[in-house]
Amino acid sequence: MNLRCLIVDDEPNAVNLLEMFIRQNTSWEVSGKCYDAREALTLLKANPVDLIFLDINMPHLTGMEMAALLPPSVSIVFTTAYSEYAADSYGFHTIDYLLKPITLKRFYTAMQKIEAHYARPEAPAAETASPSAEGDYFFIKSGRMLHKVLLRDILYFEGEKEYARLVTPTQKLLIYRRLKDIEEQLSSSFARVHNSYIVNIARLDSIRDNQVFIGTKQIPISEKFRESFMNRIKERVF
Repeated sequence: MNLRCLIVDDEPNAVNLLEMFIRQNTSWEVSGKCYDAREALTLLKANPVDLIFLDINMPHLTGMEMAALLPPSVSIVFTTAYSEYAADSYGFHTIDYLLKPITLKRFYTAMQKIEAHYARPEAPAAETASPSAEGDYFFIKSGRMLHKVLLRDILYFEGEKEYARLVTPTQKLLIYRRLKDIEEQLSSSFARVHNSYIVNIARLDSIRDNQVFIGTKQIPISEKFRESFMNRIKERVF
């Protein structure tokens, strides 16, 4: 089985041990080794992986905080010296929870779980339909929660580098996806108006000069997207 793996741990000895276990006992590819969660998130933008061996206690950004930012396609094996996080870890796409020091015997058990997980048949297409195919709602993974969001309630998406913020009248959800990827899954009621914004046309209150207004929120319309956006608006002008 060919899996792309990333090891994220601030302890070099722990990284080296896991790399040795993987290379000597599996056919998986170690795509990268990171000693900081922020470094790992940057690497993942250009080098996606299937599986992350993720330490929990790290400086700057913990493993739990990083896990909340990962896309659903990435599975996790947490590696830590602390057992008290085990219950919380399964709020993510977690396959196993390895307590340090990790023995070869325990790694074998994890390896079997991982390969069994990836050997499962893929879900039928109907179960993996994009939100635009369903037409009225989708689920957003943010932190350990899956939030059901009605498309009609979304005011706009705001891009923040590799993240995006989804805004409704009652909540703001940070999701680990780029605006370009989100845009491809949205229905025709949404429009890109700026490199950093996608708006729900149905929720616009007004348009003036190079700006759209949604409640008190003022969003710029960039030259790059102005023509295509205004052509859609003209279809509704009387």
